[in-house]
Amino acid sequence: MIKLKRIYENPNKDDGFRILVDRLWPRGISRQQSKIDLWLKDIAPSDSLIKWFRHKPERWQQFKIKYKNELKSKQDLVTKIKELEKNYKTITFLFSAKDVAHNNAVVLKEFVEKNSS
Repeated sequence: MIKLKRIYENPNKDDGFRILVDRLWPRGISRQQSKIDLWLKDIAPSDSLIKWFRHKPERWQQFKIKYKNELKSKQDLVTKIKELEKNYKTITFLFSAKDVAHNNAVVLKEFVEKNSS
């Protein structure tokens, strides 16, 4: 099971293995406070894609397509996520975006679940 959670929310035992999926470390959060198990910054969208998207909802559909295309070249990291999910049963993708419906963690979760065997 893959869950999604803003890194600014309190950690919970139900989170399972916690993975930060943002390229940049979130503002105002210390590493100790974050309680992350893994920072998988290389799975995040490219800098150019992040700058283009700028969390504009009207760009959401195009962002999803472009990010999924980037993820196709990161199959080793996707496999690592699947292995962690298998070992820990529950993993939580942590993200810093304010918009909980339109962010890279949403697309990543969809991509990993669709490409699971």
